[in-house]
Order: sequence, then C-alpha cells, then structure tokens
Amino acid sequence: MKVFNYISEAFEELKTNVTWPEWAEVQRLTVVVAVFSVLFSLATWGVDEVFAKALAGFFSYIK
Repeated sequence: MKVFNYISEAFEELKTNVTWPEWAEVQRLTVVVAVFSVLFSLATWGVDEVFAKALAGFFSYIK
C-alpha cells in the first residue's frame, strides 16, 4: 500500500507543482541537444582517429 501511495503522490506532484515548458521551447532545446550530440560525437571520433594514427605510427617506428 505504501508503494501505491508513493506513486500516486508522485503523479499528483507532477500534475500540480511542476512547471512544464512550452512546446516550442521543448522543440528548440531538443534541436540544441541533437546538434551538440552530433558535434560532440564528431569531436570524439576525430580525437580517436588522431590517437589511433599516432599509436600506429609509434608502434611502426618501434618495429
């Protein structure tokens, strides 16, 4: 019974006390997050490629 009471109180809190953003703001922020995610993944890929080539060159130099 405590679990049911907790869940119903949580939903009531979400309905009455939470200020939800407008739909236009949600769309704008979703685009910002998507663009940042793509840029961050490209930067991570680029750093990975640079380090992979550096390590390959280092190990070929050792041979």
